[in-house]
Amino acid sequence: MLSRTADHLYWMSRYQERAESTARMLDAHARLSLLPRPPEAVLQGWTATLVSLGMEETYDEQHDELTPRSAFDFLAFDTTNPGSIVSCLRATRENARAVRGTLTSELWETLNTTYLESRAISADLPEAARRDFLEWVKYRSHIARGITSSTMPRDEALCFTRIGTYLERADNTSRMLEARWRDPGGQGERLNEEASEWAVLLRAMSAFETYRRLCRAQVTPKQVTELLLMRDDVPQAVHRCLAELQRDLKTVGNNRSDETLRRAGELHAQFHYGLFDELAADGITILLDRFQQRLRDLGQRIAEDFLVPLGAE
Repeated sequence: MLSRTADHLYWMSRYQERAESTARMLDAHARLSLLPRPPEAVLQGWTATLVSLGMEETYDEQHDELTPRSAFDFLAFDTTNPGSIVSCLRATRENARAVRGTLTSELWETLNTTYLESRAISADLPEAARRDFLEWVKYRSHIARGITSSTMPRDEALCFTRIGTYLERADNTSRMLEARWRDPGGQGERLNEEASEWAVLLRAMSAFETYRRLCRAQVTPKQVTELLLMRDDVPQAVHRCLAELQRDLKTVGNNRSDETLRRAGELHAQFHYGLFDELAADGITILLDRFQQRLRDLGQRIAEDFLVPLGAE
């Protein structure tokens, strides 16, 4: 497969996954807004989210103050923000258009329709319609992922699509956890209130029923974090994402990707064989920061081994 084709497929799936993840983050904030929380706690939660996404400085450059409404608009509708939902949907479509001949017609039509419908959506949406918009984003992502799985041939094109999906999902899961742990009220010091707030995160990630079935215990920050990092049987968990990522990297491996495969295997082994308490011995936020650094390194190596080099025309 041409590097340029692999590059577009990889970024198509990463942007699609990023749009869904951002929608889930915003859904968590929408659910939290229904709980009795002091105004300063609400703003601290939004700050933690912006920091975990690496968007705090960009937001501050464009806004004089932080408000829930402006933060929501920035992450959902701001076309000047490349990480906003509408920007990610546009980037998904543009990458898909570049490799339209590689995709099935059903997948291309789904991604294109999602983009076209998103153009009619703006920050003018009334408050009550914003939750519907987030559900629509998740729904469209689920449709695209199902069509990808059920119509794409089992070849390198599907592998690069999956590599982008699982690399992005692992990163996003860690960032959602980091946002909660960076929130001064999200560290397990107020167990009764925190149980509700961490349950909100589980619901936003479609993992609440899974937690109840697997853990059968009160919702606590530590157990939620362990579930979303260490479980191999939970689709959103970092461990599961790394297992899928390693498998697809082996399938597309070439004569210069041995070191990339080794690092992917090493990172997967950390979560497959490691113990959560030992991994988090220096603190959970430190564990998450280190993981994100290693994931960025893995992403750079994937780009060097398989994709179009940065700056190439």
